Amino acid sequence: MKVSRSLRDLPREKNSVVTVGTFDGVHLAHREIIREVVNRARMREGRSVVITFDPHPKEIVASDRGGEVRLLCTPEERLALLEQLNVDLVFVIPFTLDFSRLTPEEFYRQFVVSGVGVSEVVVGYDHMFGRDRVAGAQELVRMGKDFDFSVFAVHPVVLDGDPVSSTKIRRALGVGLIDRATRMLGYPYSFAGTVVRGEGRGRSIGFPTANLLPESSKKMIPGRGVYAVTVEESGHRRFGMLNVGVRPTVTEGKTEIVEVHLFDFAGDLYDASLRVTFIARLRDERRFSGVPELVGQLKTDREQALSIIRDFTSKQEEISQKAPRSH
Repeated sequence: MKVSRSLRDLPREKNSVVTVGTFDGVHLAHREIIREVVNRARMREGRSVVITFDPHPKEIVASDRGGEVRLLCTPEERLALLEQLNVDLVFVIPFTLDFSRLTPEEFYRQFVVSGVGVSEVVVGYDHMFGRDRVAGAQELVRMGKDFDFSVFAVHPVVLDGDPVSSTKIRRALGVGLIDRATRMLGYPYSFAGTVVRGEGRGRSIGFPTANLLPESSKKMIPGRGVYAVTVEESGHRRFGMLNVGVRPTVTEGKTEIVEVHLFDFAGDLYDASLRVTFIARLRDERRFSGVPELVGQLKTDREQALSIIRDFTSKQEEISQKAPRSH
């Protein structure tokens, strides 16, 4: 997969099948659109192209209104996910305030038609674009007639009667609905973080934790609570439980922290880079009467997490055994 960030180093190819969007999370609905792009490009013996933006458009157009968007994936994670879908070219356009002021016609003429080159555009059923997102599928079809490209709209991907979207995934993660978020994404949600020094309270009660500073301040962290997780570090995968919250039983602090306790691990992880993947939510964070009650609950959490993890690994092994193997 080729990645380009400038029209200057992007060869124009008229026989390109193109889709345009932010694709935060590259979730099930995004994947359906991108699969269509790849398949239709192959049928045309052309090039599959994803045009996307960095930073997220809402970071720019909503900044003066205090708008903030928590990302489901960083730009690097998004590219890695797109590469898994066999896209030929990803064109990442720097999203600026000036760029946001382009009309739909100006954007398509400059970047899609004259820039990338296009024979067909594939969009989602609710695709809106241009300044203030004023243009939709009908406007795109009209422009296609003017600029000589066809338009194909993909039907919504529906889960439990509800179309999948990045906004709905953020809402699910925000209240700790890990299973629902995982189903909408099509893969388990994760984030990367660096281990920083904490107060050592976990070690003093028999549950040492690694305090994590997320590598991206824009990346969404699921809502407060206790979770069963997997943790990757230096090529090793470990299991544990993670807490997002303010630790109301052992501290009066108001600052939210993210800390993970690894099962069957003893060692120093300071400054290590970890990737945490969420398997399931165990419970809400809450205040206990004291440390003994907290420790008792943590022991219960650990047993519950281990049971969930056993089921999780068993299902993964079943999937691996059923997967086709090359010879």
